[in-house]
Amino acid sequence: MYYLLPFRFERFEDSELLVNEVGDYLFCPQGTAARIVNREISKDEELYHDLLANFFISPTPIPPTIDILAARLRTKKAFLDSFTALHIFVLTLRCNQNCVYCQATSQQECAHGKDMKLPDLLKAVELMFRSPSEHLTMEFQGGEPSLVPHLIRAAIEKAEALNQTAHKTLTYVLCTNSVHLTDEVLTLCKQFNILISTSLDGPRNLHNSNRGKIDSYEKVVAGIALARQTLGEDKVSALMTTSVPALDYPKEIVDAYRENGFRSIFIRALNPYGLATENNDWEAYTTRFIEFYKQMLDYIIEINKSGELFVEEFTRLILQKILTPFPIGFVDLQSPAGIVNSVVVYNYDGGVYASDESRMLAEAGDYTFRLGNISDTYESLFYGEKAQHFADCWATETIAGCSDCALQSYCGADPVRNYSTQGSMYGHRPTSLLCRKYKAIIEHILSLLKNRNEEVMPIFTQWIKGRNA
Repeated sequence: MYYLLPFRFERFEDSELLVNEVGDYLFCPQGTAARIVNREISKDEELYHDLLANFFISPTPIPPTIDILAARLRTKKAFLDSFTALHIFVLTLRCNQNCVYCQATSQQECAHGKDMKLPDLLKAVELMFRSPSEHLTMEFQGGEPSLVPHLIRAAIEKAEALNQTAHKTLTYVLCTNSVHLTDEVLTLCKQFNILISTSLDGPRNLHNSNRGKIDSYEKVVAGIALARQTLGEDKVSALMTTSVPALDYPKEIVDAYRENGFRSIFIRALNPYGLATENNDWEAYTTRFIEFYKQMLDYIIEINKSGELFVEEFTRLILQKILTPFPIGFVDLQSPAGIVNSVVVYNYDGGVYASDESRMLAEAGDYTFRLGNISDTYESLFYGEKAQHFADCWATETIAGCSDCALQSYCGADPVRNYSTQGSMYGHRPTSLLCRKYKAIIEHILSLLKNRNEEVMPIFTQWIKGRNA
C-alpha cells in the first residue's frame, strides 16, 4: 500500500512522462500513471523505489520527507519573496535605427516630446526603492537610451544617493543597439559598472536588412568591440531577434556570434507588438521558428562536442528549471507570472506598466496593463485593483490547460501575451501559439535528455554550472 503525491503525466514518444510538483521527472512505460493510481506498483519493482525517491508516492499519508519537498517548492518560488526586482526605465522612444520588427514602436531620432521628464525619472527611482527586494536591477531601455546619457546619469546618481541609507545591491543594465556608444556613454558605464545588453541579428546582410540600415552591422560590431575594450569582455552580452528572413539561417547566425567573440546566444522569437504585428501569418512563423530553434540547438551541441564552449541561453534557462531546484529570474517562465511580481516599467510618458510588453501595447493605444502614473503612490500601483485583477489569471497552477499539464513546472503564465493574441488575459491553451512554441521547445529538450543523455548531459551540466559559478 502506498499513497499518491501530486504529479502530472503525458504520453511522450514511446513512453510516458511523469513530472511531480517540484519538477522531478521520470520516463516510464506507457500505462504507468494508471498503474500508479490503481495501486498496482509492487514494492519488488525498481519503479516503486524510483517513484518513492522522487516524490511521486509515499509509504505514509504524510511523507516522512515532507519538509524536504516543501523546502524545494519554496526554493523554486523564492522569487516571490523579494517581489519586484527588475525595474525598467524607458528613457526615450527616439531611436537611431529602423528595425523592421521593432516591438517598441520607436520614433525617429529627431522626434520631439519622446524623452522622459527629469522629475518623472527621479520619482520613478524613488518608487523603485519602495520595493522590498534587496537586489534591484535598473534597466535602461528605449528607443535608444544612449541618446539621453544625461538621464542615465541622473537616474543612477539618484539611486546611489538613496542607497546610502537603503543598502541594497544595485545592478545597472543599458539595453542599446551599440551604434551610439560615445565617450560620454562609455565613461558612465565604466564609472557605475553598467552592464551592456546589445543585439546582433546575425551576419552582415541579415542584420542590415533587419535594421533598415546599410551600415548597421559595421557600427554595431565596432560599438561592441569598443565597449569590450573599455569595460571588459564580461560586461557585454547580446541577444538576437528571429525575424522571418532569419529563419533560413540558423547556423549562419550562430557563426556570426562566434566570429564576433560571443560565447553564447539567446534564441528569441518575434513577439506580436509594435511593427512585429504586421507579420500576417503567426501560425506559419511559429511552426518555422520551432524547427529553426531545433536546428540551431543541434548545431550548438555539435560545436560543444568539438570542445568549444558555446551556450544557448534560453535552453539553459529551461534546463535550470528541469535539473535544479533554483528559480531562474526569467520573467517569461514564471508562475505566478513575472508581471508586477518581478518586473515593472516606468515609461517615458510617466505611465507605469506591468511589463515591457504592456507598455508596447499602450503605444498602440491599449492601456489595459497600465498600473497608473509615476505620480501615484507605491501602494496603489503595486497592490491596487489592477494588480489584483491580473492576479486572477497569472498562475499556471490555476489556469485550465496549464494546471494539469505535465510541463507546468517548466513553463510560465503570460496574461499580457494571452490578451494581445487571444483577447483574454486568461487565454485558451489549445489555440495558443505561445503554448505550442514553449511546449515544443521543452519537449525537445526533454527528448534530448531521454534519447541522447550521455551525449548532451555533460554539455548541459557545464552550461548550468558555468552560469551559477
